Amino acid sequence: MVPAQAGPPTVPAQPGPPHTAPASAPPADGRATRRDEDLRREELGRQAAEVLEGNWRGTSTVPSPALYPHQWSWDSAFIAIGLRHLSPRRAQGELETLLDAQWADGRVPHIVFSPAVPLGAYFPSPDFWRSSGAGRAAGAPEDVETSGIVQPPVHALAAWLVHRSDPELSRRRGFLEGVRPRLAAWHDYLTGSRDLGGEGLAAVVHPWESGMDNSPCWDEPLDRVEPAPAGSFRRADLDCGDGADRPTDLDYGRYVRLAAQYRDGGYRDAGREHPFAVEDPGFNALLALSEHALAEITAELGQDPAPHRSRARRLTAALVRRLWDEDAGMFLCRDVHTGRPVREMSVTGLLPLVLPGLPGDIAGTLVRTMSGPRFGLGTTTDLVPSYDLHGPAFDACRYWRGPAWFNVNWLLERGLRQHGATVRADALEQSLLAAAGASGFAEYVDPHTGRARGATGFSWTAAVVVDLLARARDRDDAPVAAGV
Repeated sequence: MVPAQAGPPTVPAQPGPPHTAPASAPPADGRATRRDEDLRREELGRQAAEVLEGNWRGTSTVPSPALYPHQWSWDSAFIAIGLRHLSPRRAQGELETLLDAQWADGRVPHIVFSPAVPLGAYFPSPDFWRSSGAGRAAGAPEDVETSGIVQPPVHALAAWLVHRSDPELSRRRGFLEGVRPRLAAWHDYLTGSRDLGGEGLAAVVHPWESGMDNSPCWDEPLDRVEPAPAGSFRRADLDCGDGADRPTDLDYGRYVRLAAQYRDGGYRDAGREHPFAVEDPGFNALLALSEHALAEITAELGQDPAPHRSRARRLTAALVRRLWDEDAGMFLCRDVHTGRPVREMSVTGLLPLVLPGLPGDIAGTLVRTMSGPRFGLGTTTDLVPSYDLHGPAFDACRYWRGPAWFNVNWLLERGLRQHGATVRADALEQSLLAAAGASGFAEYVDPHTGRARGATGFSWTAAVVVDLLARARDRDDAPVAAGV
C-alpha cells in the first residue's frame, strides 16, 4: 500500500452541509427518516445502473448514445470504476476493450470508433483521423480505427479498483496480468515521448487531450493556431446539443486544425514543432496517481513495485517544482512554448489534491482555494466549478468554462478524504448524489443552480454515483484509505 504521510496537512475548518441543503426540523422518528434515505439512495442507484445498462454496447459503454456514440478513453476508466460494483466482469471488459486499441508506441487513443456507427454521427469521424494509415509509423492498430490523440491516464487506477472489487474473478481471468504491461507501456509513452518540456512532466498537444476541452486555460496557447476554414468541417455535436453549452465555432476550428496537423505529421511526437504544447497539472496528477496504482498492481503480481513508486514521487515533485503557484494558491498550467504559466485558474489546478504524497501545506492551501471565493465550495456552490467563478471567461453553461463536472468532483472528493478533510468530503459526496439525481445524470451542471447542461443519461455521471453509493456503505474501503 502507499505509505501514509508523516503528518496530516494543515486544512481550514470544515463546513457543515452544502449551503443549499434545505433546513428541516429534527424528525420525530429517526429510524423512519434513515429508512427513507436508504430507499432514496436505493432508487438513485437503480436509476444509475439503468443508465449504464442502456449505454452498454456489448463490449464497452458509450458516454452518451447521441452525443458520444463511440468508446472514449477516460470515460471508460470512470465507467469501469462504477461498473465494478454491478458487474466486475463487465468492468474488466470495459478496460480490456479500450486497451485492445492501444498503439504500439504505448499511447491509448482517446476514441475507439465503432464500425456500426454512421460516419456522420460524430465529428471528427474515423475518416478524418485515418489512424490505420496516418498512424502506421507510430504503431496504430490495423483492425480498428481510433483517434490519434490521448486523454488523462486514469486507467491504472481504474484497473486496480476493478481488481479489488472481485480479486478471485480477476485472478481466475488473469485480468491484471493482461493489463499490466499495457498500462506500463502507456505510462512510459507519456513520461517519455510526451516530456516535451524536458522537466519530467507530460505535455498535452491538443486541448482535447486534457479532457477539459475548451477550458479558458487553452485560450492563450491557442492564439497561435490558425483555425480551419469555416465550412471545411461539419459539427455533429450541434445536432444533439445546445450551442450555448458547446465550444464556439472559432475554438472548434482551431481544434480541427491542430488535429489535422498532428495527423499529417504521422502522429509523431519527437522531431517536430507542436503548435500547442502545455503541461497540465490535472493530467500529470492523474498520471502520478495511476503510477501509485500501477505499483499496487505490480506488487499484487509478485513483481517489484519500487520503480512505479519512484516515478510517482518524481512526478509529484515535478508538479510542485514546475506548476505550483503560491500566490494563486493552486497549480497552474505551463505553456511549453513560452515557458510561462497560464494565469487562468481552472479546476485542473486543484486535481493534485488526489495525490497521497502531496506536501501537507500545499494540500491545505488547495482546500482553502477550493472553498474560497474563486470556486465557492460550501458557500456559493455545492459542486466545484470547472473555472474561476470570478474569471473573465467564466460561463456557467459552456462546457469546461464554468459548469461543474461529476467525474472531476468525484476525484476531488477522494482528494479531500485523502488529506483528512472528511466533513468537506461528506458534504461534497451528498451534493454529487443530489445533483446527479436531480439533473437526470447530466454530463455537467450549472454550478450555481444545478441545472442540467450537455447530455443527460451520461455514463460517467451514473458510474460515479454507483461508486459513491457503494463507498458510502463501506467507509473502510481500503483503496480510498491508501490513496489509490
